[in-house]
Amino acid sequence: MIRSLSTVPCGLLSMSVHIINEEPVHVIPGSSLVLKARIDQGPLEAVSMVTWERKPETGSHPVRVTLATCPGRSPHVEQQETTLEINGYSRADSGVYAVTVTDHTGANITAYCIVREYGTDINVSHSVLVCGEAWGTEPHFSWLYERAAISQTLGRVSKDGTTLFVMKSPICGHFTCTVSNKLGYSSATYTAGTGCCFSVCLLCMYVGFGIGLFQAIQNNRRRHKKE
Repeated sequence: MIRSLSTVPCGLLSMSVHIINEEPVHVIPGSSLVLKARIDQGPLEAVSMVTWERKPETGSHPVRVTLATCPGRSPHVEQQETTLEINGYSRADSGVYAVTVTDHTGANITAYCIVREYGTDINVSHSVLVCGEAWGTEPHFSWLYERAAISQTLGRVSKDGTTLFVMKSPICGHFTCTVSNKLGYSSATYTAGTGCCFSVCLLCMYVGFGIGLFQAIQNNRRRHKKE
C-alpha cells in the first residue's frame, strides 16, 4: 500500500484559520484523505510555520502525532490555503486532525476537524438481516446473495433497503450488503453456513443409506431367484 503526505502550499498567517471540509469527514478505507484549511492574515502579519497533527478522538491520554510541517512564505498575501493529503487511508488514520499556524512572533492559532472511517456492518436476528452504516450521509442500500440479486423466493428487502427478511430455511450462504453515497461505497458480508452444511450432509447421508439399502435388497432378490 502506498501512503504519502503532502502539503500544498503553506504560506501566510491570518489571525484565523479554518478547515474547509464539512465536519465530520468520512473516508472509505484505501482511498485518499484530503483536508484543506484556509488561512486569513492581516497586511502586517506573516506565517513562520504550518503544522498538521492528529490525535485519537477518544481516550483519557490521547497522543498527538505530527503529520507534516512546512515554513511560511510571502507576507503580502491576505488569504491562502494549506492542504494535507494521506493516501491509503486506514482505520488508524481516524481521529481529530489539527492544523496550527505559527506567526512571526511565535503565536499559534489552531483549527480542528474530526475524521472517521466510513464503514458497514450486518446485524442478525433470527431470519432478519439489518445493514447498518457506521457513519455517512444519504446512504443507498443494496443486497446480494452469493453475488446475485435477491430473488423473491429467497427473501424480501425493506423499502429503505436496510433490512433483508429471509424466507429461506435454514439460512445459509453469503449475504452481502453494500452502502453507497457521494463518498463512495462500503460493503459487509454475513456468512451463515453451519445449519446449511448440516442439512446438506444429513441429506447426503440419508440418500446414500437409501441407495445402499436398495442395492442390498436387489442383490438379495437375485440370489433367491438363482436358488
